Order: sequence, then structure tokens, then C-alpha cells
Amino acid sequence: MMRDSGSSSAPGLSLLLLLFLLTARGTLAQKVKVEPEVVSYPGQTVTLRCQFPDKGQTQLTQVSWILENSSGLRTNIAVFHPTFGVNYPLSPVQGRVSFTVDPPSLENPTIQITDIALTDEGNYVCEYAAYPTGNEKGVTSLVLLAKPENSASPITVTAGNSPVPVAQCVSANGRPPATLTWVTNLSGNGTAPVQASNSDNTVTVRSEYLFTPTAADNGKEITCVVSHRTLARAENYPMKLVVQYPPQVQIVGYDNNWYVGRTNVVLTCQYQGNPTPPTVNWKMSSGFMPDSVEVAQNKLTVRKVDDSVNTTFICEVTNVLGTGKDQVSVFVRETPLVEKGSATGSIIGAIIGVILFIALIITIVVVVRKQRMNRDGPPTHKPPPPKKHTTVSYNAVPAPISNNDPFAYYETQRVEPVTDLDSYHGDDEDDQPKMIYHNTSSGLEDSEILPPYYERDMDTEICDNEQQPNPSTLSKEDSFMSAPMIV
Repeated sequence: MMRDSGSSSAPGLSLLLLLFLLTARGTLAQKVKVEPEVVSYPGQTVTLRCQFPDKGQTQLTQVSWILENSSGLRTNIAVFHPTFGVNYPLSPVQGRVSFTVDPPSLENPTIQITDIALTDEGNYVCEYAAYPTGNEKGVTSLVLLAKPENSASPITVTAGNSPVPVAQCVSANGRPPATLTWVTNLSGNGTAPVQASNSDNTVTVRSEYLFTPTAADNGKEITCVVSHRTLARAENYPMKLVVQYPPQVQIVGYDNNWYVGRTNVVLTCQYQGNPTPPTVNWKMSSGFMPDSVEVAQNKLTVRKVDDSVNTTFICEVTNVLGTGKDQVSVFVRETPLVEKGSATGSIIGAIIGVILFIALIITIVVVVRKQRMNRDGPPTHKPPPPKKHTTVSYNAVPAPISNNDPFAYYETQRVEPVTDLDSYHGDDEDDQPKMIYHNTSSGLEDSEILPPYYERDMDTEICDNEQQPNPSTLSKEDSFMSAPMIV
């Protein structure tokens, strides 16, 4: 078991040793302290710092600054030896480079470069000759920025059927190269940016926009956007397309109502083209202009219409790309053409308004009359039949109704019983006064059908009485009838 434990601990020790070696190597690589990157602009002074703060047992014998350009060529630019002093070898920065401390020290050999140029960009190495570890170094990348000169402009093109460059955008003399993009609603495409290196180590970037132009695209907007490290934010360069095309012509103003004697009628020749046409030419198919016609640029005026203008007018417009024209044939009438559209519409509208007004009046009259009849007219329902009583029933003889008064009716509920006092002879039961009954008229005609319940009640009354009195035999004093009511 002890043997197994020892064998298992050996890999652990190896791993710890490896980590220690890597840490030591990293620590040794970081002995020289420099700035990883320094950014500057042309014409400024650049300071490149270098330190060896903790040398320990390391013996420093010499320090050198080396310029390494983009092609990998290394050139010494400054050397310091504690015994032999300072030396500035021949280099692109000779005369502009120096140690910041005179005399310098091995622990802090910082240098500066004045009047920096774009060609000075590269890697600057601070390298120590040391014992026993050998050379130690630190690398600083010097980045020089140059603000580019940006511009954008449209490219004059002719309307066609194939894609052509219609706009260009340029970012010149920048460092590092700028980024160019296009913003537009057009259906074309921007070309890939093309970079060109300049002698002063700057870069010029160029891009174009390809599009198939038409006459309708003339004046449409397109924007080039330039982004660069020296800019706080991207810059926009809007422009308008310049598309050339032949003239497009149209004559307006003829209303098809030129009649003899009409005055001051005008025809206008509307046109557009790029480049703008310099002149407008009016012609007549008859070959000559009558005295009543006046021409001023794109307007033709007829002072007084007669048969001489019963012809065809032609307008021609020309630019460097071609000629465009339009024509209108005039028909001279003897009398004016009556415009019926608006008058007919007015008449129809007036008729509809009158009809609606009459319908409204009729509706109001009908409603008012119906309300008055419901309030003052005879009842529209049949009166209920007289109720049956166990001891007393009322009958009334209807009063004659005048046929001339349609609103007369009788109230059948206001009848009083009539007692024959002459038939009373005492307390004998047979001699008790008899009640005389009169039929109460319901106001119904003979042709009207009585309700079932009304017939049953009348039959019961007849059965209960030994003799039904005849209303025609009753005297005026023996009966009670209600007076007609006139409404």
C-alpha cells in the first residue's frame, strides 16, 4: 500500500513542477515593463516607456531600442551602456529620438520621438542584455492615426437598361483605413471598398453605388456613411442622383368647349428633361399661326376663337439627348357646350329634398291626428256585457241615435232600476212589488256577434224571470235611458 501511495504521488509532483516552471517563465517574460500600445497623430511627440524594476540576481549590461517595421526589418535607434554611454545609430528617426533622462539608467531607459510621422508606425522593442538569463525585452506597438478627408458625389449618368455607377464615396489619406457603407431606398448595390496605400503610409478607400437609372430616379437621395477611428461618430454624406433623359412633354388646357367668340383660352406645354431644355417650339398643323394666337415660352393664348384655330397644335421640346413633343386637336363649335352634369345633379338633389320634406309633413299630420282621435274619439273597444246579479238586473232601452252624428254613443253603466209602486198591495208575498227590467243595449248592431259569455248571461236572466217585458210597451216614465254624448 505504501508502494501504491508513492507511485500515485509522483504524477502530482510532476504537475506541480510543470506549473512552477511555467509561472517562473511567465515571471521572467514580464520583467521588462512597457506599454503594449501607444496611439499618436503626425507631428506630435511620442514617449515610449521601459523599466526593469525588479532585476534580482540578474546582471544588466546594456539596453537597446529597436524599430521593427511592418515588413519585419529591425533597426537599432538608441543604445545605452553604463560604461560606453549613449549612442543613436543611423535610423529613420535619427535626430528625433533621445532618452528622456541624461544620462539614462538601465532601470528606466525611456525614450521620446519628436515630430512623429506616419512612416514611424511600427513595433518598438526595449531589449536588455542580461546575465545569466540572456536577453530580456518588452514590445510597444506605436499606432499613428490620420483623420481622413471624406467626400461623396453623384455621377452623372443617362437613363438606360443596365447597372452603372451613379454615386461614389471616397475617404482619402486616412490611417487606419476607413469603413464605407451606403444608405438608400434604391434597389442597387454598393461595390466593395477598394484601398490604395499612399507614400506617407496613409490609405485611401473608395466605393461606388451601382444602379440601373431611369428618368424617374433623377433627384432621388442616397447617402454614404464613413466610419473611422479618429471620428467620434460616423459621418453622413447625402446626395441626389443626376440622371439625364430626353424631354417628356404634355399639353394641358383644352376643355373641348372652344366656341366661336370665346376669348383668352390658353394651352400650356408642360415638360421635363435633364438637362433642362432651353426652348419650347409651338406649331400648327395648318402651317401658320393666325393673328389671334400669341405664344410666350410654354404658353399659347388664343385671344378670340374662330375657325382659324380649328386645327391641331403641336409643342416640341429639345435637349442634348433628344426631342419630345405632344399635340392636341381643337374642335371649334358654333355655340357653347352646355355642361349638364352639375345642373342635373342639382335638380335631382332639389327633387329629393322636396320629397323628403313632403314626407316629413305628412308624417307629422298623421301622428297628430292619430293622437287627437285617441284622446277625444269614441272608444275603440267593445263595452263589457252587464253582470248577472241574483236579485236585480238592469235593462235599458237605447235612445235613438242620429245617423248624422258618428261620435254619439251611450253609457250603458249608468242605468237605474224602475219600481212599479201601483202593484204593491201589502205584505202578501204574492203582492210584493215586482221589479221591472229593461234590456241594456250594448250599442252593438244586429249584425254583430255577441261574445259567448254575454249570451250565457242573457239566457240565465230570461230563465230566472217568468216574463220578459217588451221594451216597446214601456212608457217614457217607466224607463230610464242615458242621454247621448256629443264629442
